[in-house]
Amino acid sequence: MAGASLLTLLDDIATILDDVSVMSKVAAKKTAGVLGDDLALNAQQVTGVNADRELPVVWAVAKGSFLNKLILVPLALLISAFVPWLVTPLLMFGGLFLCFEGFEKLWHARAKHVPVEGEDAHEALVPKGMDPQEYEKQKVKGAIRTDFVLSAEIIAITLGVVAEQPFMTQVATLSIIAVLMTIGVYGLVAGIVKLDDLGLWLSRKSAALAKMVGNLLLAAAPKLMKLLSVVGTAAMFMVGGGILTHGIHVLHDGINAAAARVGAIEAIGPVLEFFTPSALNLLFGIVAGAVAVLVMTLIAKFKPAKAAN
Repeated sequence: MAGASLLTLLDDIATILDDVSVMSKVAAKKTAGVLGDDLALNAQQVTGVNADRELPVVWAVAKGSFLNKLILVPLALLISAFVPWLVTPLLMFGGLFLCFEGFEKLWHARAKHVPVEGEDAHEALVPKGMDPQEYEKQKVKGAIRTDFVLSAEIIAITLGVVAEQPFMTQVATLSIIAVLMTIGVYGLVAGIVKLDDLGLWLSRKSAALAKMVGNLLLAAAPKLMKLLSVVGTAAMFMVGGGILTHGIHVLHDGINAAAARVGAIEAIGPVLEFFTPSALNLLFGIVAGAVAVLVMTLIAKFKPAKAAN
C-alpha cells in the first residue's frame, strides 16, 4: 500500500515537472521580446562608471533584480488570486514610469558633461560636481527601478501563460522564468561590458588572427555601448508605450488596424505591418513621457518650499 502511494506521488511529481517544462518554454518565447529590451536597458546603465567598477555594478543590479523577482512572484500570485483586475492598472503605472524615465534622460541629455582632452572616458560621463561613488549608487538604483518594471511585465506575461494551471505549476514556472531571465540578462550584460577587456587581451597575443579579432573588439566595444545606450532609451519608450496602449483598448485596436492597413501595401506591406506597432508604441511612449515629465516639473515648481530651520 505504501509502495503504491509512493509511486502515485512520484507520478504526480513527474506530471507537474512535465507541465512546468512545457509552460516554461511557452513563457520564455512570449517574454523573449521583453528580454531583449531588458538587456539593452541594463547594458546601457553601466555606461559612465569606471572600467574596474563595471562588473561590481552589474552584480549589484543583478542582486537587486533577484530581490525584485522575490517580491514580484508571490505578489503576482496573490494579486491573480484575489484582485486580478489590479494587474493591468499596475502594469500601466509601470509603463508610464518607464516613459517618464526615458524622456527625463532625453531632457537632461543636453546638460551632459562633455569630455575634455586627456580626461578618462568613463570619468567624463560623471556629471560635474558629483562624487563618482554617488553617481554609481544612483546608476544602480535607477537600473533596479527600471528592472522592477520590466520584471513585472515578464512575471505578468508568464502568469498569463499559466493562469489555468494548478497552483504549484504556476509557482514553479514563475520561479524558473524569474531565475533564468535574471541569469540570462545579467550574464550577457557582464559579457558585453567586458568586450573591450577581451579585445585588449586578444590584441596582445602573438597569433595574427587573435590580434585582428582583438583589435576589432576594441574598435567595436565603445560603439556597441553607445548603440545600447540609444537602444535602451528607445526600449523604455517602446515597452512603456506598448504597456500603455495595450491597456487602452481604443489605442490598441487602432494600432492593430493601422498595422493591417499598411500590411496591405504591395511588396513592403509585411515589413511595414511588422514594424508599425513598435513605431506607434514608441511615439506614444515619447508623448506619454513628455506629459509625465511636464506634470512632475509643474508639481515640483508649485510645491511649497520647506520652511527653513
